[in-house]
Amino acid sequence: MEPELHDDLKPLEFLLGTWKGAGVGDYPTIEAFNFGQEITFGHNGKPFLIYSSRSWLIEADGTVGRPLSTETGYWRPQPGNRLEVTLAHPTGIVEIYLGTIAFHQVELATDVVARTETAKEVKAGKRLYGLMPEKNGARDLGWVYEMAAMGQPLQAHLSAQLKKAD
Repeated sequence: MEPELHDDLKPLEFLLGTWKGAGVGDYPTIEAFNFGQEITFGHNGKPFLIYSSRSWLIEADGTVGRPLSTETGYWRPQPGNRLEVTLAHPTGIVEIYLGTIAFHQVELATDVVARTETAKEVKAGKRLYGLMPEKNGARDLGWVYEMAAMGQPLQAHLSAQLKKAD
């Protein structure tokens, strides 16, 4: 039995569930690639969303390749349609994002990026999540990620289009 949705989460209710799909990645320090992804937004009745994401390489022939990134965290809505997001990565990076919620769209920018001694250098990030226009009775979740890392300025890195899986 799922707990009742906390009132503070109503502006983020459109994100709830599991989303699956595919995307593309590119950055000056790597070769372009295609990836598959699964994102889950859940809750336990408290005033935050529980977030997890995992992705995997999609090979040139379309088959599933090696695992890529994973991240977990919490999305905490604040008064005035503001949002705080904490994300942890197994690669030794922890990010705190601040942003806004507007209709079915979320814009985030890093406030803090911390890393362990062995983690790659990541300086900043921007993320945009939003429902895309309805198509065949459903709305996909689109998202984009810009990153400043490895001596490069903030620029496009990842984007994906995901379908509701549950």
